[in-house]
Amino acid sequence: FGELDKLSNRVANGLVAWGQGAGDRIAILMPMTIEAVAIYLGIVKAGCAAVGIAESFAADEIRLRLQITGATRLFTQDQMLRGGRSLPLLTKAIEADAPPAAVVAGLAQPVERSATLRKGDIAWEAFLSTDEAFDAVARSPGDHTNILFSSGTTGEPKAIPWTHTTPIKCAADAWVHHDVHVGDVLAWPTSLGWMMGPWLIYASLVNGAGLALFDGIPTGREFGQFVQDARVSMLGVVPSLVRAWRSSGCMEGPDWTGIRTFSSTGESSNADDMLFLMSLAGYRPIIEYCGGTEIGGGYLTGTVVQPASPTVFTTPALGLDVTLVDEAGRPGDIGEVLLKTPSMGFSTELLNANHHSTYFHGTPDTSLEAPLRRHGDLLERLPSGAYRVHGRVDDTMNLGGIKVGSVEIERVLNAVDGIGETAAIAVPLDGGGPSQLVVYAVPDASPATASTDLAATLQAAIRTHLNPLFRIADVVIVDTLPRTASNKTMRRVLRAKYQASR
Repeated sequence: FGELDKLSNRVANGLVAWGQGAGDRIAILMPMTIEAVAIYLGIVKAGCAAVGIAESFAADEIRLRLQITGATRLFTQDQMLRGGRSLPLLTKAIEADAPPAAVVAGLAQPVERSATLRKGDIAWEAFLSTDEAFDAVARSPGDHTNILFSSGTTGEPKAIPWTHTTPIKCAADAWVHHDVHVGDVLAWPTSLGWMMGPWLIYASLVNGAGLALFDGIPTGREFGQFVQDARVSMLGVVPSLVRAWRSSGCMEGPDWTGIRTFSSTGESSNADDMLFLMSLAGYRPIIEYCGGTEIGGGYLTGTVVQPASPTVFTTPALGLDVTLVDEAGRPGDIGEVLLKTPSMGFSTELLNANHHSTYFHGTPDTSLEAPLRRHGDLLERLPSGAYRVHGRVDDTMNLGGIKVGSVEIERVLNAVDGIGETAAIAVPLDGGGPSQLVVYAVPDASPATASTDLAATLQAAIRTHLNPLFRIADVVIVDTLPRTASNKTMRRVLRAKYQASR
């Protein structure tokens, strides 16, 4: 902790020397490394706000996020190693017209830079101050510490500010529901571009726990060995990752007896997959944890003091409550979840959208009570009082733990030659678990429509212009898309049709 504190102080001093001050927004385009954590903490100490951008995004999406936030500086790596391949980050940042950047080498072995530093860019070693002391800049509770992005309904991601109160929510959820305390070691494959990155920093460090960082792809045996060697006591996962481990058998062998709890979030889980995960550590419990960027943590969770089954959430998170309503707004045991306000961690503004319209407009009138807040998940309350999540009620999907809107995917696919229009839907696997991306495509009159591998063409477009982590499971070619009287695509109809056809 002492060395991390010193490194973050050197970052804060470097920011001041770089002309950055309270309220400035500083972007981070890096994997979750020691340097990235120190950069994040240094930004907050300097009174600035970190803008988290996932390193997997294409240059177009990086540019969009930089434009929305007006970031004045960027921290990035020259390149990163994944699956034995060197992937350039600085090159993508330059293509995205990023502001002046401080560039970490990223690879252990010195290699030639993937791109030449621009005027105004600076190497990491030259940026870092030698001064290891820094008095943190005092800010108000509602000032921004972090800008994160979540799926929007208009094709543009929502820019969600975290404030100086949000870390309290992260740390409280970890302490109360995940039983994190001094001496624990937490690991969660994520990055600062997603909410679980900063959540993990606060969940561990505020509670006096250690933070285990794996810089690589967590789908192989190397990650399992890392968990063993780091003596991880709480391991976070997304269900699609567990499914990959179960399919490959790669986690048979490493000693995970140091694990006390697992946590699963990001997408719906499958009971058989979760039982497999528990078996890797002597059937330690899994805390099912459901929330969102705009919540700063979870709204529904499990605990270590309640009986639980895989895929089941036992309680609303500390400090909030939920109600379920049907399409007519009537309370019931299955329906859209509405969150009772206020609660620590809830967002209060969006940078690029109307916050009230997004989360409160059209929710049932509660008269003299606090207004109900929309979140978009479909829940079922079980006879035991526990809950099960059945996916989304809106046009948002979780793909590999990443929340993305249908319109964001369709915006990219509709620009492909030979495509008239598309509809992207998320279809759950048989037996429950992570959703698969299915695309309905309407060809236009272009000769390009005759391509025998339309799925590969559309996948290439997503990889180049959005995010290569979004994988298309199936493409269905149709003449027209079903629409409402107001010309909105009826994705629910397509989802039901596709599921009925399997």
